Amino acid sequence: MKFLAITLIPHRPDPVTGVRKSTHDRFREVLDDALLAEELGFDGFGVGERHERPFISSFPTVVLSHVAALTKRIRLFTAVTTLSLLDPVRAYEDYATLDHLSEGRLDLIIGKGNGAAQRDLFNVTPEDQWDRNAESYEVFRKIWRQDKVTADTRFRPPLTGAEVWPRPYQRPVRVWHGSATSRESVDLAARYGDPLFSANVTNPIEPYAELIRHYRERWEFYGHDPADIAVGAGTAGIHVAPTSQEALAAYRPIFESNLAFLKKAGLPVVFETVEDFAERSSALIGSPQQVIDKVHRYHEQFGHTVLHVHADAGGLTAARHRASLKLFQSDVAPVLRREIPDPPFAWGPVPPASPLTQESIHV
Repeated sequence: MKFLAITLIPHRPDPVTGVRKSTHDRFREVLDDALLAEELGFDGFGVGERHERPFISSFPTVVLSHVAALTKRIRLFTAVTTLSLLDPVRAYEDYATLDHLSEGRLDLIIGKGNGAAQRDLFNVTPEDQWDRNAESYEVFRKIWRQDKVTADTRFRPPLTGAEVWPRPYQRPVRVWHGSATSRESVDLAARYGDPLFSANVTNPIEPYAELIRHYRERWEFYGHDPADIAVGAGTAGIHVAPTSQEALAAYRPIFESNLAFLKKAGLPVVFETVEDFAERSSALIGSPQQVIDKVHRYHEQFGHTVLHVHADAGGLTAARHRASLKLFQSDVAPVLRREIPDPPFAWGPVPPASPLTQESIHV
């Protein structure tokens, strides 16, 4: 099993202290979290893309480029790239450049994105966002594989024999499809034989497990080998401590502050107590053995081979957050690496094409 640390770069007051860092300090914290993830042995570090408050992750390529310059080994993930809002040509240019600068350490997780405010900002409607997402991905995919691209598009000017530069480093980049609530993203992933990444954050396990089962069914429907399936899954929070009592005690004020925020904002409340949250959500709150057991319970339903945890302290003190991730890597990750397989592909970069094989790669 592989492990990622991911942030959407939320920028709101600390749920325990009420202190809100400056924007500059928040970005510096993200860079520190990336360095910590590499130091502790995580396999990937991800930055989301959101275009509405309280997030400041509107340009993940810039953040990940800086992370690439500071790190040596860790793979870089987008979580997610909101292709329904983006011009696929411009998105390709950004990410191909990042892939070169990072020596092929880039993986993408794409999706339509969430939130009405960012839809309004980009003039995208609920009715057309799925069609935009599918079209953008299809164009993005062609550009990465073909030296000249022709595409009859609805949501951007059509392309006729278009050349887009720079040409790619990885051939091709690996693209995961982020999935939260709908079958459209699952079907798109299965159609192209791409890996799936389940959000697995807001609700108990059942709706996510149902979507993953549907993905497996559609994968076979499209004629792909079931042995090639790769599934990743998120988590709703993390605090690993020597005992469950210590973990719950430290996380309780964070949970209660977040619960108050949800109620004040009129948002749905799924878990009313921290005990219920630790038991029925995907959050990894407890002793190392409790966390191991929970990941196995989810693996029985998902069959996932990649797991992401929160890179942010999220209300824990810096020292406690570091201790939690360190304990995860020392006492949890080695067990799960032994007992749950890796994805069915090499984790390193897809080698760039040699000078003798620079001809177009067609879909």
